[in-house]
Amino acid sequence: MTAQNPDAEALRRLLSGRATCRAYQPRQVPEDVIRSIVDVARGTASWCNTQPWGLTITSGESTEKFRTALMEQVRQHPGLESDFPFPDEYKGVYLDRRRKAGFQLYEVLGIARGDKERREAQSFENFRLFGAPHVAIVTVPQELGTYGAVDAGGFVCSFLLSAQAHGVATTPQAALAMQSRFIRRYFGMLEDRRVICGISFGYADTAHPVNGYRTERAGVDDILKLV
Repeated sequence: MTAQNPDAEALRRLLSGRATCRAYQPRQVPEDVIRSIVDVARGTASWCNTQPWGLTITSGESTEKFRTALMEQVRQHPGLESDFPFPDEYKGVYLDRRRKAGFQLYEVLGIARGDKERREAQSFENFRLFGAPHVAIVTVPQELGTYGAVDAGGFVCSFLLSAQAHGVATTPQAALAMQSRFIRRYFGMLEDRRVICGISFGYADTAHPVNGYRTERAGVDDILKLV
């Protein structure tokens, strides 16, 4: 029998243990922990070692001010202002997976399928940052195009796993990219920065039922073709 690879098993535990958090405790993550999370994630590979990702992270009062401003912005201007196109539609297995994940969420929260008002209220939680004490805004330079965004996606994954290794819960949110123009203006970012996503983070409220379910992953044979 082949001996287990301890590094592979550690990575497997981090991947299987991480889940999107949708309810947080109010306590702050210490600055040294935040810096350590980023320090690990900065080892992410990138095309030609460009390392195109940029991070703006809020804490304490800055999070509360941004949360309030973002919610008001969405109430007043709910339209899509994303730097990157969102999917035109979901079909086939991708639609099935999306629906199943949504049904799981609504079921654990006791939201009936026809309850549009509560569904919309839950969706709006994205802009309340799910009560998280911190949010990271991930950006890339416009001129690096698609592959700059691909590199940033790798960094996002590293950030999520690094946070998990530090005992910190995360919520990767494409929803925040819907307000890219507002986010640039709010944080005084240069116009050439393109918003990839936000990552709300902090310590999970493990007693909240919304953090008690897990989505499924496709099997190896569903995604792998050996030729």
